[in-house]
This record gives sequence, C-alpha cells and structure tokens, in this order.
Amino acid sequence: MVNVDLMARHLPALKRVSFRAVLAATGMAVLTGIAGAPASASPATATAPEAKAVARAAAAPATATKTESAAAVAAAPVAKPATKAPAAAKKAEQAAKAPSRQQLMPAPVAEYQETFKPTAEQKRNAEVIIETGQKMGLPPRAWVIAVATAAQESTLNNLGHLGDMNDHDSLGLFQQRPSAGWGTPAEITDPVYSSKAFYNGLKNVEGYDKMALTDAAQTVQVSAFPNHYAKWEKLAADLVLAKYGQGPYAA
Repeated sequence: MVNVDLMARHLPALKRVSFRAVLAATGMAVLTGIAGAPASASPATATAPEAKAVARAAAAPATATKTESAAAVAAAPVAKPATKAPAAAKKAEQAAKAPSRQQLMPAPVAEYQETFKPTAEQKRNAEVIIETGQKMGLPPRAWVIAVATAAQESTLNNLGHLGDMNDHDSLGLFQQRPSAGWGTPAEITDPVYSSKAFYNGLKNVEGYDKMALTDAAQTVQVSAFPNHYAKWEKLAADLVLAKYGQGPYAA
C-alpha cells in the first residue's frame, strides 16, 4: 500500500530531480547538436557571402546612377550646341542676304584689275562707305562704285591736308575739295559725310547702276584721270562681300 504522507513529503524533491534531469538531458542534446553541427552550421556560414552579394546588388543601382549622372554633367559642356548654333545661323543669314555678282558688277569689268591687302582701318573705311549707301537705300552697285572711287582717290585712307603733296585742297576718302563746294574741311574728313556727298552726286547720274563703273565715277568726280577708277572694281566688290562673310577679305 502506498504511503501517501511519505509521497507528499518527497514529491517536491522528486519534481526538482525530474526537472534537473530534463534540463540535463536537454543540455546534452544542445551540446551534442553543437558538437555535431558541421552539416547544420554550413548553411549559416554560406549565408554571409550571399548577404554581402545582396547588399552589393542593392547598392549597385545607386552607385551606377551617381556615376552616370556625373558622366552626363561632365560631358555636357563638351558638346556646346548653344555656342556653335548661333554662329552657323548667322553665317547662313549673311550668305542669304549677300548681293549677287550680277548686282555688284552688272556691266563688263575692265581686264586690268589691281588689288592690295587692306589694313583694318582701310576695311573699316570701306564698311562706312557701304553702310552709308545701305542707309540711303541705294543698290549694291552704288556701293561698289563708291568703294572703287575711294580706292582710287585715297586707297581708302581718310586723308587730311598733305601740304605740298595735296592735290589743291582735296581732302578725305574721296579727295573732295572745299573750294569746289563739297563742304568744310571738317565735314569732308568725316567718312560718313563724305560718303553721303558722293552718293548724292551719284544719284544724279542717270543709269549709273547699269553703266561702266569708271564712267559713273568720273561723272561725279570729274578727275584728270577718268579711266583709273575701273581697275578697282573687283576689289570693291570683294570688300562689299566681306561684310557678308564671303570673299577673300571676309573676317
């Protein structure tokens, strides 16, 4: 027969012994599992490179994006489309507005043409003559006649009084004379004024835009050497074209 009182007294001790036995058994199982863990530990070890690979893959797009953005920014100034396009457009516009050879030289040109390499000042004086004719609404042929006349009279230099070398009291680009009513010395040596004075005389020559250049120039200038204007016709036409970015004197 079971002694109930005896069991009651020893039951807590038995429970503690059983619990310790369970812990001991569990601990051994854990230790045994750790000791024999190569097979189960391998996946944990293999997970580390995979985790690194995943981290690299996640970071790659951001790095690539930054690299591509930096490359795009670095490449942008090299192309410079905004700088080149206006220059090309301006050149095309100049070419479209340039007068034709027929407009510049409608009559037969003398064979004995002469030329010289104009300085910056000479080119500027030619430009003033051309621009003055344009503002007056005169055709390209008038500009050529005027530039050729100044090339003969002064080689496109705005001459003052040259003393003993002066032709009477002739002054300026067109060697106009105050004593002949062209204006005061100050007016005649103003390239714009002297150009206007020449054009005003040229407008009174009927058919000047179709006749031989030397005939038109001589009618205005009344020179002792009437045929000398003809030799500067091609030079004058080239200087007109230079304003449109064409010909040998284009900038």
